[in-house]
Order: sequence, then C-alpha cells, then structure tokens
Amino acid sequence: MQGEQARLAIDCGGASTTAVLAWPDGTWTPLLFDGEPELPSAVLLTPAGDTLTGHQAWQAATSTPDRFVPAPRHSPEQQRLSIADTEVDVLDLIAATLRRVAEQAQITVGFPMEDVRLVVPAGWGPRRRTRLRHAAHRAGLAQPRLIEAPIAVAAHVLATGAQLPVGSFIAVCDVGAGAEVSVLRRGPAGFEVLATLADPAAGGTTIDDALTAALTGHDSANGGDGGRWALLASVRAAKHALADRAAVTVPLPDTSAVVLTTAMLHQAARPVLDRVAHLVNETIAAAEISMPDLAGLYCVGGVARLPLLTEVLTEAIGVTPIVVADPAMAAVRGAADAGAAGPGPVAAPPEVPVPPVRRAAAIAVPGFVSLGLISQFLLTPEWHGSLMYQEALLNWGELAMAAVFALIAALGAGTVLASTIAARNTPGSATAGGAGSQTGTGILASASLGVAVAGMYAVVGSLYIGYSANGFLRWALLPIAPTVAVAAVMALLAVRQWRVPVGGWSQLLAFPTGSVITAGAGMALIQYSLVADRWPHLVLWIDLAGRVGGLLLGVGTVLAVVRQPILRLILGAPLTVITAALVSWQATGILGVIYAIAVAVWWLRQLWSRLLRPDHPARPLR
Repeated sequence: MQGEQARLAIDCGGASTTAVLAWPDGTWTPLLFDGEPELPSAVLLTPAGDTLTGHQAWQAATSTPDRFVPAPRHSPEQQRLSIADTEVDVLDLIAATLRRVAEQAQITVGFPMEDVRLVVPAGWGPRRRTRLRHAAHRAGLAQPRLIEAPIAVAAHVLATGAQLPVGSFIAVCDVGAGAEVSVLRRGPAGFEVLATLADPAAGGTTIDDALTAALTGHDSANGGDGGRWALLASVRAAKHALADRAAVTVPLPDTSAVVLTTAMLHQAARPVLDRVAHLVNETIAAAEISMPDLAGLYCVGGVARLPLLTEVLTEAIGVTPIVVADPAMAAVRGAADAGAAGPGPVAAPPEVPVPPVRRAAAIAVPGFVSLGLISQFLLTPEWHGSLMYQEALLNWGELAMAAVFALIAALGAGTVLASTIAARNTPGSATAGGAGSQTGTGILASASLGVAVAGMYAVVGSLYIGYSANGFLRWALLPIAPTVAVAAVMALLAVRQWRVPVGGWSQLLAFPTGSVITAGAGMALIQYSLVADRWPHLVLWIDLAGRVGGLLLGVGTVLAVVRQPILRLILGAPLTVITAALVSWQATGILGVIYAIAVAVWWLRQLWSRLLRPDHPARPLR
C-alpha cells in the first residue's frame, strides 16, 4: 500500500479534533488518541518550551493554569498570544495538535500521508483558511486540501444512503464548541453552500460555562486558576455521562461533590439551544428558501448528542431534525470519503413516473376550443358597406383567446410528452441532459409551437379576410407574450434542475379545464349574439345569450386567477357583472385581453408558489 492511496482527513474543531484514515475501497478507521477518537484541541506550553496536547494539556492545566490554552483555533485573527509572559505564535499552538494527528497517522499506517484534507467552517474567509494551511505546513503535513464542513457532512449523509436528488436543499446544523448552520443545494457537480451563519456563543462551551455557574454559584469564565480548568473538565465529563444516566456526581475543587441532573443540564442548555434554533431560521431566510423546501435538516457536532437539541429544533422551526449517527465524526468522514467506494452516480430529480391518461383529455380540451373559436372568428365576420367596398367587423377578443388556448394546449402536450420520455428512460441511458433537460426542452419547444400556431391563425385570418396582417398578428401574439415569457423561465428552471415541483412538471402545467370550457363557451356565445340575425322574436334571446356569454367569460377568468372557493364567490360576482355589461363589438378585444391576462397571472402564480416560493404547509422532514 502506497502513501498516496490512503487519505487523512482532520477536523480541528474548537473543542476537540477528530481524524480519519480512509482508502479507495471505502474502508476507513478513526485515529485514536489515548484510546479515544476525540482529541481535545487544548494546548499547554510547558516552562521548558514544549507543548502538551489533548488530555495531557488538561491534566497539566491544574498545576500551570497560566500556560493553558483550551481552544487555540478560536483565536485565528490574533496572531500572537502572551502565555506566562512569553509571546507565542497561535499557529504554533494549532500546529501542535495537527502534529499529534500526523504522528498518530504515521504510526497507524507506517508511512507519511500524502493526501491530507482539512475540514474548515464554511464561514471562514481566505485569510483564516490560509493561516490553517500554514499551521498544517508547520506540523509537517503535506499540502492539505480544505473542505468546508457542511459540504463534508452532506457528502457523508449521501454516502450513508440518504436520498438527496439534484436540485434538493438541505441544512446542516453543526453544534460543537460553537454553532454554524449552513444551507446547501445539490447541483449536478456536487453541493454548494447557499448561506451560512455562525454563533460562537451557541455551543457546548457556553453550556459548560452555564453548568459550572449553576454548580458553583459564580461565572466560570472569571478567574484563571487550576481549579477552574479541573472543574470544567469534570463538568464536560459529567455532561457526556448524562446521555445515558439520570444524574451524575461532579467533584468540586476544595469542597464536597455535587449532583448534576438531567433537569439541570436542560435548564443550562435550553437558552443556548434556543439560539441555535434562531440561527437555523436566520440561515434558511438568508438562503431565500422556506422550511418546506428542505429535504432534510441534519445535526452534527458534539452537542448533537443531546436529545434536547432535537426537541428544541422541532418546537422552534416545525420540522424534526435528523441527528447523524456518530455526529462528532460526520464531517471528517465526509471529507475523507469514508464509508463509500466512490461518490456514486448523481441522482435524477423525481418526476411523475408516467403522466396519467386523463392528462391527454385536459390537453385536447383547449386544443378543440381553440379550433372552434378561430373557425367562428373566420366564418362569422360582420360585413358592412357597399358591394364595391365592404368593411368587416371582427371579434379581436375571439382571436386572442384562440391564440391563448392554442398555447395552453401546446404547452400541455409538450410537457406531458417530455415527462413521459424522461420517465421511461433508465438512469443509465444515453439520452443527453437527463430528465430535467428533456422537460425544459419540451417546454421551450411547445411554447414555440404555440407561438407558431398563433402566428398561423393571424396569417390565415389576414389572407381569408383580405386585410393587412398587422392587426391580426398584434391580437394573436401580444396577448400570449407574458405567458410565453413565464414558460421560458420555467424551462430554464427545469434544465438547471433548480427545483422539481411536487407531482412533476406535467402536473404543474395542467391549466384548469373548467376555466377553458367556461371562457371558451362564453366567447362563443358573445360572438353568436353579435352576428346572429336579429329577428324581432329572437332579439331578447340573442341579447340574453350575449350577456350569458359575458358572464361565463367572467367565471372562466375567476377560475383561472383564484383558487379558494369563497374568494371565487366574492370576486366572481362583480367581475361577471362587468364582463356581461361589456358585451359589444367595441369591447370584444377588451374581454379577450382580460382573459389573456388571467392566464398569464395563473402561470405567474404557478411559477411563484410552486417553484420560487412553495406555499405548501410545513411538515416533518424524514
């Protein structure tokens, strides 16, 4: 086995450091320090100038507390520290812990490691990352590859079998000495961090200080004697022991022991964990998504072992978080690619397996209504004038609605066809671009077809009536322009696989059939009332048919714009009265444009509520 075949991943945390050795076949082993997988990150500088690390540093802190640094990594911006009147480079302190890890790795495998990976917080900037590289160099490690902690956790979660399709979002809540919450999106090339926020005071260090204060009656942060460090060590050990006990005894320096109970731990930890929950909400808001968008909320870090964290997050944000198994090792295992032979194939976004047969009927309805309206438009113009010069009165609203229905039918047909093809392709098929690309291409192609059909209606009408094509093109193309623009945005989202709507794209683009039938019948009745022979005994019925047509057109508009039944009743009454009153040759164009606007609003609502800002209620994540 060669050095370059093994991987060494190190997570140098604020409170403790973990490290993993992994090999290309997916096997891995944690490095053990004094028999434990977690090495305390504390460092103590001896009077002789040597450095003690881990438990040795904590033990020596009782006798030389002024030479003890419990968390060197918490002072990355401070280049030098004064320890017992001696100026020390902070990087040398961090390097001491990394050197201990490097030595243990070489003892374990028998050769120096060449593939070294360091886990860093996602919120660290270039300066802090560069300083950590320098510390690794001083520790004798090879040039490390830096991996952001939430990305490492996401890789570990994926390797352990979680279903995270391309385009899905997850949140990683890393609660160790402090807290860092990140929201990630899985793209075709891997995970990317959308937002990350950190709170150094929302972690285990603050909980330890609160417990110490509760036991002793004074703030543990004050004072620097050896008794403080001994007490903190006892409190930390007791806190971990409470995971499977109801109470433990904690020895206090220079006094009798006290009993630490689970209730006391919860009382000290609750305010800190409330801050963690607030941080989760802030990070999700910063990522510009909502809680239901998340495919999972994963908790890692030492504090994730506390059951109270799950309880607090569930109460505060409305979802049940997932505590990763062995949460302290999740990030370092993900950085080492441990537990999986390879990253595996990229999962495709979930689509409806095959669109139901009833979708074909929903597509056919706007298609036939469109053909019926354009036929009536061409065959029933109202001619005026002499034999030598005649002028046609045309129902421009009817042409506009015929074009709108043609576009709706084309979009529905193209989306269903693309979704069906994508669903029947196997994951390993050679079809380029995947399901998202096929669906996006189908939306664009069908939108182009709808525009072409609308243009054809205009050209045929111009030739048939004998008028210039300008007016026909204006009334056929302009009303559908907003819908075409929204469809183009949806196609882009499908190709980029940014988000897959619930139920798939075919269901998303299923325009309400009731609106099509009602509005189409209304416009047909309006045209009939305008061109019918007005025999004296039929005038009343013809006018009534026109008013009913206007009313139906208003109903169809409300069905497209409003979802809630009570709002449909409230808004439908005045709108239907208005559309019924507008029925006339001069207002037909206005009526058609009103419905075209309603269709565009429906598409915008689908884009906003189903893709950009899903409005379905929060539910526990599984």
